[in-house]
Amino acid sequence: MLIVTTESIAGKELEMLGLVKGSTIQSKHLGSDISQSFKTLVGGELKSYTEMMNNARALATKRMVQEAEALGADAVVCVRYASAGVMQGAAEVMAYGTAVRFRV
Repeated sequence: MLIVTTESIAGKELEMLGLVKGSTIQSKHLGSDISQSFKTLVGGELKSYTEMMNNARALATKRMVQEAEALGADAVVCVRYASAGVMQGAAEVMAYGTAVRFRV
């Protein structure tokens, strides 16, 4: 499955199949959340949260691709990511784009 942020794919004529998306809501263990809050006092990267968000993006992308495959897509174009806090220590990550099939 080809995943791109562009509207087109060089050398390919595309048939649009529709919007596909994948999302997940992730949170950190309370112990990790507390230890990361101390890190904000001294500054620096919150590695535990960076890892959580990387994992969330990967899972959201996987779910988006599964939707595209169910439509018979060859690729997803115009891929975007969005995130939002849903409660203290939890965030939703969404991946979305347009599923397309290559015209022969």
